[in-house]
Amino acid sequence: MPFRLRNVPLLSRVGADRADHLRTDIDAAIAGWVDAALLRVDHRNQVLVADGRVVLNAAAALADTPPTDAVFLGRLPDGRHVWGVRAALEAPADGDAEVSDLRRGGQLDDASAQLVASALALLNWHDHARYSAVDGSPTRAVKAGWSRVNPLTGHEEFPRIDPAIIVLVHDGHDRAVLARQTNWPQRLFSLVAGFVEAGESFETCVVREVAEEIGLAVTDVEYLGSQPWPFPRSLMVGFHAVGDPEQEFVFHDGEIAEAAWFTRAEVREALEHGDWNSDSTSRLLLPGSISIAREIIESWAWAP
Repeated sequence: MPFRLRNVPLLSRVGADRADHLRTDIDAAIAGWVDAALLRVDHRNQVLVADGRVVLNAAAALADTPPTDAVFLGRLPDGRHVWGVRAALEAPADGDAEVSDLRRGGQLDDASAQLVASALALLNWHDHARYSAVDGSPTRAVKAGWSRVNPLTGHEEFPRIDPAIIVLVHDGHDRAVLARQTNWPQRLFSLVAGFVEAGESFETCVVREVAEEIGLAVTDVEYLGSQPWPFPRSLMVGFHAVGDPEQEFVFHDGEIAEAAWFTRAEVREALEHGDWNSDSTSRLLLPGSISIAREIIESWAWAP
């Protein structure tokens, strides 16, 4: 039963202009600071959101020029530059705003989603990449935060991305596998996922991870879509694959506490009750709206 994603995952949408040419034309990037917008990300990777948009402050109110740890995120449709910084959140004076931890779900417009995904990915990388992976020397940010360089050797390092697969295993008809990790509360289920190993393709990773985590042999692996997951630096690549409901579950690596086959009707009922953050008493709670896991599950559940 082939199916496609019904919607582009939230953090995968094209919104703001990344304006990558300004990363090397640093004078032009800095010149735009005076009128630029500033996205603040706190130490918990939280941002402020108001009316479905991420809150952007005035960059000039922070400093006269971009701080050394600021990262250039692109341009808004009105041409203003946007920078991101790790800083305490600052609510606007003219409206209500809520602190948002995107790992718990939420909705943002396309530009906000792109800006937040880029800011989180870059800032998290800088937090853990202050020393050269080659010789341990201190490095400094260059190209408006899009790389780091060793001043002694000139060796340049770029943001690290950890590719991972996430897969919905189904029987080709009306049932799909959902699993609960050992550190999750009861009733919280999602898809099988795991990091890609060195020398491994995405498709091979799907087969290996499903076998390791729940003991099933899958076939007909097909790509669905991808989504950055900057907590701290993953790229989630989504697939679906066919498994045999007659095969027993075996939890080889200890990451999964339980797994079960659910009918499409059961999954639809759970989707109608909300997500992990709801107060639903449903026996099945599913991932939040921001995750590609949710989009894959919904797309399968409502496939014609």
